[in-house]
Amino acid sequence: MRATIWHNPRCSKSRAVLELLRAQGIEPVMFNYLAHAPDPQTLRRVASECGGARALVRDGEAIYGELGLDEADDEALLEAMHAHPQLINRPVVITRRGARLCRPPETVMELLE
Repeated sequence: MRATIWHNPRCSKSRAVLELLRAQGIEPVMFNYLAHAPDPQTLRRVASECGGARALVRDGEAIYGELGLDEADDEALLEAMHAHPQLINRPVVITRRGARLCRPPETVMELLE
């Protein structure tokens, strides 16, 4: 099975998901979303599969407050995540079965069954 992980090696949850994938014999494509923000169309698709843009955004980041995103609609959140990829929650895993924000890390198993 092919999988892509939006990975941040500094994130313990992201590292745990990577370990779970490898334990299943899957070497995922690593997408460095912090260096190369996903395009708005990809963000929109992934957010829709993960419960919406609000579910995918990291609301504890300073930039979230600076941009006043508390009342923002999905489109504004997607634009903010594209412009400031540190707002994207991780890890996100994408397979042919869909996309999931893998928090807790074991959520990745839903994409592998």
